[in-house]
Amino acid sequence: MAQPMQADVLVCGGGVAGAMAAVAAGRRGARVLLLERYGFLGGNATAGAVAQFNSWQTAGGRRVVAGLAQEVVERLRAYGAAAAHEVFVMSTGHRMDRVEYAPEVLKLVLDDMATEAGVQLLLHASLLDVEREGRRIARARALTKGGVVEIRPCVVVDASGDMDAMQKAGAAFLALGDDESLQPATMMFRFGPIDFGRLDALPPAELAALARRGYEAGALARAALHVARDPFSQDGWFNISRLAVDATDALALGRAEVEGRRQAWRAAQYLREQVPGCDAGRLLAFGTQVGVRETRRVQGDHVLTAGDLLAPAAFEDAIAAGAYPIDIHPAAGGELEYAALGDDHAYQIPYRSLCPAGLDNALVAGRGISATHQALAAVRVMTISMAVGQAAGTAAAMAAAGDDAARGVQAGALRAALSEAGAILA
Repeated sequence: MAQPMQADVLVCGGGVAGAMAAVAAGRRGARVLLLERYGFLGGNATAGAVAQFNSWQTAGGRRVVAGLAQEVVERLRAYGAAAAHEVFVMSTGHRMDRVEYAPEVLKLVLDDMATEAGVQLLLHASLLDVEREGRRIARARALTKGGVVEIRPCVVVDASGDMDAMQKAGAAFLALGDDESLQPATMMFRFGPIDFGRLDALPPAELAALARRGYEAGALARAALHVARDPFSQDGWFNISRLAVDATDALALGRAEVEGRRQAWRAAQYLREQVPGCDAGRLLAFGTQVGVRETRRVQGDHVLTAGDLLAPAAFEDAIAAGAYPIDIHPAAGGELEYAALGDDHAYQIPYRSLCPAGLDNALVAGRGISATHQALAAVRVMTISMAVGQAAGTAAAMAAAGDDAARGVQAGALRAALSEAGAILA
């Protein structure tokens, strides 16, 4: 084995949360190593082809997410690859705000940001194992195209979605309740060309009726016709499949990928035959992988609850804010549980929800933070994940620079650093 690689901050997972964590840490001067299984960054935003960043503001229009997330959008626009921020009505009848973008160009944007920040990218790499010494992660090993490499980090940020580093380190996780099940995955697919003039002119009630008819006929896996337009073309990315899967089970995940493509094909046929504006279109591409909403959730120093979001609770160690509603996709059936918030309702995410219980030099970011099933249904979206990733990376760099425990980072200093970097904390 080659000489161990040294890192102030090891980020496991290069989705948007991990990418923002790596960039934030690198900009503070930390030596950052970012480990990612694909040859590009972005996770669900690129491989999953979600194609839109949702929920930048409250229902009344007050901005709650900025910082590095906003920089991502600005850089996409410089490439001509992001639409204007808009408020729209989903085919399910719910109002939402979003920025549509081109997933392929997002790969370039994240490359730019990571390399400019001095982040060392370890792509095409899978985490093999993690070794602890007491309450600290001492080393990690990854399988790469060049063989197995050992990494000795000061601080680890697990942004892998499935919390693979935390699982290998023996961290504690939160269990589902007796009446809860993992949110399903989705296979995004690209379809076009679309006459968006005709499609967008459909009254919301007619669009909802078309979605319901497709679901009842078995052509759609859920009663939705949700699409994000690709900025470069007359194509759209559709988010209308439903796959009940534990994505930490390799065989089950493989079956979900196969079934997701079958669902996408049936849905594309329905679009061509039944949906105005889609009659000339064809299925053009699948997401590289199914988009996973939920797997493991770490047990942290604070477990964020739906009550915290709905109150909303004020946290002295708040490091990010959000306004996305509690949006639960059941594992079965065509509907979703969607609890809209008030016009000026926003909530906070505390730093303690990023600190895994029992580990001193580790942080988490993305959809695996310490939150209940219901709370995760709100804070899992990519805009909020980018904000949380920025906070985790900033804190990790501060901890590495001071040779302190990550959970020992002072909330006041962290909040000041985030505010200075343009983040919104409340």
